[in-house]
Amino acid sequence: MATLNLVGAGHVGRALGRLFAAHGAFAVQDVLTTSEASAQAAVDFIGAGRACKGSADDPRPAQVWMLAVRDDQIRPACSMLAAVQPLAGAVVFHCSGAKASDELRAAREAGAYVASVHPVRSFADPGAVAAGFMGTFCGIEGDPEALAVLEPAFAAIGARLVRIDPSAKTVYHAAAVFASNYLVTVVDAALRAYEAAGVPAQVARELAQPLATEALANVFRLGPEAALSGPVARGDFATVARQQDAVTRWDAATGRLYEALVPPTAALARRKRGEA
Repeated sequence: MATLNLVGAGHVGRALGRLFAAHGAFAVQDVLTTSEASAQAAVDFIGAGRACKGSADDPRPAQVWMLAVRDDQIRPACSMLAAVQPLAGAVVFHCSGAKASDELRAAREAGAYVASVHPVRSFADPGAVAAGFMGTFCGIEGDPEALAVLEPAFAAIGARLVRIDPSAKTVYHAAAVFASNYLVTVVDAALRAYEAAGVPAQVARELAQPLATEALANVFRLGPEAALSGPVARGDFATVARQQDAVTRWDAATGRLYEALVPPTAALARRKRGEA
């Protein structure tokens, strides 16, 4: 069983550390955080490992290093590690969805094999994540030697691995923003528009819910082309223009959102008709 050291142990590090230890994917060895107290709290949660004092030269050498730090700390943490630890032949990986494995350039220059593995889920409750991780999708990319070690380890804890193009890592992360965050923004626009038409807030939610849930269900059951309906899908751009004008007069920012959505929706409608 390969030894694993953790650098940083927030929600992601703790949940994965517990899973690796519980499933025998790695032997959790040392945990390094900003303080020995926080490292000990992580060790207690994981159920394995030794808390380190807060210096990068305190952990023992390991075969695998997981950098579970904030995105803006990945590069400096890696550089600090490469300066004091023997990394030749080791695997170094991070768990960011927004950053690619090339953030770990310092480790690669020190002879390590590098990768990134991004679990696609919320880690707000690390205990719940550890208890229900089975089937979680993880976007993975990096050096083949690193993937040869990490893929079976993540498979052992129940991950569903999807290889991604590291040059498109930021676009990959934006996909999750479209599928989650911006979807909320669009539904919020719908609710506010209902309320602007005099519909009470609770009733607005009741009106929007079946439309939104059925549309999403159709996207994942039939595909986006078949799921698309409404005036753009019908080619009724006179109605689209009237709506855009009305929405803009009601709320300029929401009008700009409506306007921005028309071209990609029209492109989707052309795909629906087999024109593109």
